[in-house]
Amino acid sequence: MAKMTGAQALLESLKREKVEVMFGISGGALLPIHDVLCDSEIRHILARHEQGAAHMADGYARASGTAGVCMATSGPGATNIVTGLANAYLDSSPVIALTGQVPTYSANTSYMIGRDAFQEADIIGITTPITKYNVQVKHASEIPNAVKSAFYIATTGRPGPALVDLPKDTQTVKAEMDFSDNVQIRGYKPNTDPHPLQIKKAVNLLLNAERPMVLAGGGVNLSGASPELLQIAELLMMPVATTFMGKSCFPENHPLSMGNIGMHGTMLANKMILEADVLLAVGTRFQDRSTGTLNGFCPDAKIIHIDVDAAEIGKNVDVEVPIVGDAKPTLTMINQRLVKKVKKQKNGPWVKQVQAAKEKYLSELDLGSGDLTSPKLLKELRRLLPEQAIIATEVGQNQMWAALHFQTIKPRTFISSGGLGTMGFGFPAAIGAKVACPECPVVDIAGDGSFRMTEQELGTSVTEDIPVIVIVLNNSMLGMVAQWQRLFYQKRYAAVKLGNVPDFAKLAQAYGAEGVHIESLTEFSAVIKNALKTEVTTVIDVPISPDDDVFPMVPPGKGLKDTVGGL
Repeated sequence: MAKMTGAQALLESLKREKVEVMFGISGGALLPIHDVLCDSEIRHILARHEQGAAHMADGYARASGTAGVCMATSGPGATNIVTGLANAYLDSSPVIALTGQVPTYSANTSYMIGRDAFQEADIIGITTPITKYNVQVKHASEIPNAVKSAFYIATTGRPGPALVDLPKDTQTVKAEMDFSDNVQIRGYKPNTDPHPLQIKKAVNLLLNAERPMVLAGGGVNLSGASPELLQIAELLMMPVATTFMGKSCFPENHPLSMGNIGMHGTMLANKMILEADVLLAVGTRFQDRSTGTLNGFCPDAKIIHIDVDAAEIGKNVDVEVPIVGDAKPTLTMINQRLVKKVKKQKNGPWVKQVQAAKEKYLSELDLGSGDLTSPKLLKELRRLLPEQAIIATEVGQNQMWAALHFQTIKPRTFISSGGLGTMGFGFPAAIGAKVACPECPVVDIAGDGSFRMTEQELGTSVTEDIPVIVIVLNNSMLGMVAQWQRLFYQKRYAAVKLGNVPDFAKLAQAYGAEGVHIESLTEFSAVIKNALKTEVTTVIDVPISPDDDVFPMVPPGKGLKDTVGGL
């Protein structure tokens, strides 16, 4: 036990959770905490908008594999992080949000909260559906346990965001603090170890399969189970498709890689997964963007579904073998049983069929006409970047082009907003990823519409010395919406033309960053090489045609068998 103020207890609790950095904006309800931060070793990165701070914490969490922390003041500061928390919740990212709150009492009343005081918002009520855990501290002495619980719940089982709301008086009051490591949370017991009987059933199915295939989701990245997945795939010579959130969990330059399935998945993955007779699905929730309509999804496959969240199993598809457990220990147990029963398989008829299909679709690959198309640019970018480079994306056409045409090789090197589809996510997430992995180049693949939403964080990247590269695929349009209007609304464009403002190169220069406008692939290569050596953020404005579409595509309301387009 130690006597200190609530603000001091908060910083001590964060220190014990090994927090080295947090992202946020100060305000009146946080002044006691920021005063203590002056004497702390924890780095506070001053964002330009609270939404940006939440996305930075999210990007930090995804790149590092540890919790990311953001902080915002009461009222509008707290509500500004809501989109960031919803984004983290949909993508199972462990973000810890700390929010200031009005005092619990004042000179005029014994209870202040709930009286609509200045900058008061019911952030607990607002964030209940989009956090894994949230709590409002009532007394200063509760702070250590509240923080410990938030980190424990956010990072165990299926990860997700947590929020601790801190009334201002709880930050200033002195109390005896108990920093116990024991966390007792009634009703919360995540099950990470799979049942051995289910493992046995899964192994038997895999051994008797003629056309086995893996569908790897974001749970593989979260669990750090890429090595185990690779071992099983190579042992049984199983082709591997990933969901959008699973991208980067399996090396896409591997002969068994088939790329992403889904609305903008590869033609290869979308077609071949329908041929499987056994599907090993790991850490995926069979989201509609991945499966299309469920009628006709893997019609002949017996599905083995591994997920740490029991609620996801059987929710969207019927499964033959449900396994509740963390991906890493589950795949480890499956692999241990397999190696006792079989030797490494050779290319059988199924693998030869998949490889023939792969060659066919690659030979039909259309990178677009002209010198400077998004697919050509992304393939050139892959050639220029090291394997460990981290790609963040915005949302829209840029995101889908990146998923299709930029091969990821190392785990946790592709960061995007999958579930919520949050425009403006990519750039602040890239900043967070760069803080987590300062030795890695970090590139944000952006569209002009999405980058406009959080471009003010250029100020953060410059003043905090966090250099990233932003590639703006600029068609002066909300490109994906325009594509749908082009394909399904007879080219009746409405509310999508953004115009030619701002000049992104000059905008970057105004913040003190590098800003470059390019007109050719040759210029692009030269600028990327220079940007990799530059110690300040570089924004590359790339003009693309507003008529370019992203293909392949599963039309809305259709299934994977209805995929149209090349690749």
